[in-house]
Amino acid sequence: MVVTRATLTVVGLVALYYTLPLAPRSAADTALLLVGGLSALAVLTAWQVRLIATRARHPGLRALETLALTIPTFLLLFAAGYHLVSQADPAEFSEPLSRTDALYFTVTVFATVGFGDIVPVAEGVRIAVSVQMLADLVLLGVVLRAVLDAVTRARHLRPGPEPAGPMARDTGPSAAPAAPDAAHTRIP
Repeated sequence: MVVTRATLTVVGLVALYYTLPLAPRSAADTALLLVGGLSALAVLTAWQVRLIATRARHPGLRALETLALTIPTFLLLFAAGYHLVSQADPAEFSEPLSRTDALYFTVTVFATVGFGDIVPVAEGVRIAVSVQMLADLVLLGVVLRAVLDAVTRARHLRPGPEPAGPMARDTGPSAAPAAPDAAHTRIP
């Protein structure tokens, strides 16, 4: 069910990217839309991380859904921005960008592949691509870490049932005291 919802989220986001009207705008308007979209995404992601840590019944699955929303939205925001810039002035890139070209370029930058077939030509677009490169690192480092930490916190707040079978911990009266968990032992 979770994989289905995550897949439908990605498909829906891509469908919106291809169907929403993206009329050429000035560079300042495009930058404002991109910053606004990224700010809204940051707030949404922080809210999702909080829900994972405090309320998620299945935090690992909720984390998957959060990443299925956050990463594609991030990429599609940049792709829409690049497409708008290219529509306003095709000379900003080495070639005019269709929506597919803009998405392809965004993914190659995100994946650090950089084939070089599409390159930003204008200084302003090069700055935007540099911002995307730095934001990619933040997304992969900080956001992914925050989501994983939220899952860990949630699991510690709501531990599941003890495992059954031969690997189960013996908690009866004759059981030896359990050794402290190294992950939770504080070193002064």
